[in-house]
Amino acid sequence: MPANRMIASTAVAVLLLAAAGAAVAGDTYVVDPVHSYVGFKVKHMMVTNVKGTFDTFEGTIDLDPADPTKSSVTFSIDVASINTKNEKRDTHLRTGDFFDVEHHPKITFKSKRVEKREGGYTAVGDLTIRGVTKEVALPFVLNGPVTNPWGQVVIGVEVDDITVDRHDFGVSWNNALEAGGLVVGDEVTIQLQAEAAKQ
Repeated sequence: MPANRMIASTAVAVLLLAAAGAAVAGDTYVVDPVHSYVGFKVKHMMVTNVKGTFDTFEGTIDLDPADPTKSSVTFSIDVASINTKNEKRDTHLRTGDFFDVEHHPKITFKSKRVEKREGGYTAVGDLTIRGVTKEVALPFVLNGPVTNPWGQVVIGVEVDDITVDRHDFGVSWNNALEAGGLVVGDEVTIQLQAEAAKQ
């Protein structure tokens, strides 16, 4: 093959590969914390639920709108931002008895894959709390994309009532009640509502 034809063919191949890579990459969305929410609840004294939030967090969603199973997500929470509307309790939760914020300031989630399941999609990935990483499955509902009044393309992601055992992540402090049972329940229920804007 003449040299000029070889160069032209190589250039075409590179352009095709670049185009294919761009198609697979999809669109990048960044979580808007002002319009998002990370909450949890856990049983207290065996009779009621204490609810709380993490007020500082960030996340990125790489979305393939044609096939969400080709998408990915990363999410990070500042544990020190825990808020149960009781400063004494929040201070205790930041200590080594619970989250040990000094040594483990972040809770993170990084997806490995997204699966299509009945009723929606599920992100399967690594959840890391207090330095312990476990694979978890997070069923979610994807809303959008839509264009807001300011011309931004946005999506919404809802993760409702996902339960984890805090002992699996080394968050194991407790106290026994005289009448039986424990002060803090083992299971923690997580909720996440995220709005993300296309970059």
